[in-house]
Amino acid sequence: MLYSISMVDNARYLHLQGIWAALGIAVCVTAALLDYRWLKKFTWVIFGMAVVALLLVLIPGIGEWRNGARRWFDLKFAHFQPSEAAKLALIIVLAYYGEKYQKDIRTFYRGMVIPGVIIGAILVPIFCEPDRGTTILLAAVSGLMLLLAGVRWIYFVPPAVGGIVFMAYALMSDPLRMKRISSWLNPEETKQGTGWQGWQAMIALGSGGTSGLGLGNGRQKLGFIPEKHTDFIFSIIGEEMGLFATLGVVAGFVIFILCGIYIAWHARDVFGLLLGSGITFLVGLQAFINIGVVTGALPNKGLPLPFISYGGSSLLLMLLAVGILISIARFGGPPVTEEEELEETDLRGAQFA
Repeated sequence: MLYSISMVDNARYLHLQGIWAALGIAVCVTAALLDYRWLKKFTWVIFGMAVVALLLVLIPGIGEWRNGARRWFDLKFAHFQPSEAAKLALIIVLAYYGEKYQKDIRTFYRGMVIPGVIIGAILVPIFCEPDRGTTILLAAVSGLMLLLAGVRWIYFVPPAVGGIVFMAYALMSDPLRMKRISSWLNPEETKQGTGWQGWQAMIALGSGGTSGLGLGNGRQKLGFIPEKHTDFIFSIIGEEMGLFATLGVVAGFVIFILCGIYIAWHARDVFGLLLGSGITFLVGLQAFINIGVVTGALPNKGLPLPFISYGGSSLLLMLLAVGILISIARFGGPPVTEEEELEETDLRGAQFA
């Protein structure tokens, strides 16, 4: 699809994405070969680096201001979005925390206060960029992971409701986001203004029919759909490849989610269970939101379609996450006790020496 879009746009998209894909596959294979439990040793380092990067990107002169937000580092040869790395960092630290304090996580302090501080350290900078879509996505993933770790509903519900109320207030106080919500509720009335992108995406999906116009034959990519190579690439798939292809993409994500759930359920330890579940939730929810936006089921959120949309940092981190998921599958098996894990770690250390 990037090849098709590059026919009338910048071929740089295709070339750069190919480089990022090759790098991402190498990172994926490396992560798959390594034991995912080694991440425990570097959890807080990874988390700290993610927080520092999110804070640095907010500083004028360091982070790049584009499209009304400061979300990117300009690396000259490419742009890197630290919030993509923060997604995986937050999942890793919550998985580590959930395993380490699994006996105390049903208390309010260990179950909500400490995790709330950890989650807030990631979400607050992302919210300030501003990036409401990623904030909502990570808040949902974090909440699901905490519930899976064993947090009590009586402690979880009040902060969750408070977070939803705060986000609703933040959206209502933001003129740009309110325009997007209004255009989503009244697509025909706003199709020449704020709702242009969503309306043109629906035209693309409708034009494709069941079999599509053919690869490269789409018309909506000729300047009608903004961000056609990133957030709205699903609409170009529908126009050129048709309903069967879009259903195939949806089926692919459903299969990914089912495989991820299976891998997490058969993980060797609680860390693997939470880590695998978090990665699965992340990919599944992000795909659901992106497809929902393109099909008009949800207001515009600005999230890329995992593995398909153009974006080097997104593709690289998603492939790294897949590598970790494969590692959880490779080292899966019956649960181990703490004593067995210590013995295995000592044995590995002796073999390495």
